Amino acid sequence: MISLFDLFKIGIGPSSSHTVGPMRAAQRFMAALHDPAAVARLHVTLYGSLAWTAQGHATDKAVILGLCGELPQSVDPDAADGIVSRVVEMKQIGFQGCFIPFDPDHDLVLDRQTVPPVHPNTLQFEALDAAGNVLDCARFCSVGGGFIVSESVTESAGYAQPAVPHPFTSGAELLQQARNSGLSIAALVLENECALRPRQEVEAYLDEIIAVMMACIARGMGQTGILPGRLTVRRRAAALHEKLLERERANMHSAHGIMDWISLFAIAVNEENAAGGRVVTAPTNGAAGIIPSVLRYYRDYCMPLPPASTQQGMRDFLLTASAIGGLFKLNASISGAEVGCQGEVGVASSMAAAGLAAALGGTPEQIEDAAEIGMEHHLGMTCDPVAGLVQIPCIERNAFGAVKAINAASLALNGDGAHLVSLDQVIRTMAETGRDMNQRYKETSLGGLAVNLPEC
Repeated sequence: MISLFDLFKIGIGPSSSHTVGPMRAAQRFMAALHDPAAVARLHVTLYGSLAWTAQGHATDKAVILGLCGELPQSVDPDAADGIVSRVVEMKQIGFQGCFIPFDPDHDLVLDRQTVPPVHPNTLQFEALDAAGNVLDCARFCSVGGGFIVSESVTESAGYAQPAVPHPFTSGAELLQQARNSGLSIAALVLENECALRPRQEVEAYLDEIIAVMMACIARGMGQTGILPGRLTVRRRAAALHEKLLERERANMHSAHGIMDWISLFAIAVNEENAAGGRVVTAPTNGAAGIIPSVLRYYRDYCMPLPPASTQQGMRDFLLTASAIGGLFKLNASISGAEVGCQGEVGVASSMAAAGLAAALGGTPEQIEDAAEIGMEHHLGMTCDPVAGLVQIPCIERNAFGAVKAINAASLALNGDGAHLVSLDQVIRTMAETGRDMNQRYKETSLGGLAVNLPEC
């Protein structure tokens, strides 16, 4: 089991694997320095997908922030640019009372030629003395969703967890654990989480994740202007929000009106993500709008329950979604650089479908069915961000992923849970499809829309 504390991380945009992960890696490297006072220079090399989309995904900015000791969950998004500008101007990193020379123009290298041996998102940190000798060196892989592992350590070792009462590593095992225990998926995941930390801490974190997600939607619906980057994409969530409010004030209701609100919620989150705002990896930043959008749909449009019941329903939603996301992380990938956007938007849609089915009272079998449907119809989706920015087609993809998730949950809840294709089979198919996918379509901006849409 992968903990919900790992799957749902509070951070900043625009990318979990290219922003959150590299910032955490840089901070971890600095925290492990043996003798900061002896360091005369820092040198960082980005490989593979990190090198190809460094500026568009703000990887360079994230690395600088991490070297300065900042972390994604605590850095002030409004202060981040100022921190980076000071480093660029002064050409040094302030760390533990030391000022270490670091010139991003020369000491942050984008190596697009070397093929990293373990994972396409690889970065190396070196601390050098005055003679140019390497004092400390570390290589990390950013494997999606903000997860980082040392290149020398296998991924499975990096996911080691203490013993839990209801262990599962497949959809079939998850269903069997539910049958054996008589618990819902949300309840058994909660018991697993409470084996790792106090129940009060687990519930407080769930509520914090919900609050950050809802705050991100609210902020995104109120912001206007142009998103960062050379595409000059204009924010549209605020205008769409006002248009939907005008319809309501005029008592104009269309059959697809709720779909417009769902799309708005997702777009609002992903515009915030594209602008470097505060978001939750769900399971990644590029797909951060899907789960909040469907969660808001559940809160605002499903069964008028008392507030306490609605809050518990949202907790059950996230607990169930984390179980599904963990299965994809363990048995396939949630990294666009590894398997394409099916591993980001597809996984998020599958998680949201399962979460909604759980919150609406679905059986474990119906929940597993919803998760399978959610992914099955995202298989093969490429990751081809135009100009390396998490904007086109990423923002709209979240809106469609949210609508698909609700449709998947509805189909599953209208059945009895019996279906031919299992969740495990679709996860295995997603992994195989990702391995077969041309590298151009894996977050390199070397194929698809990234080369067919003029950047003007």
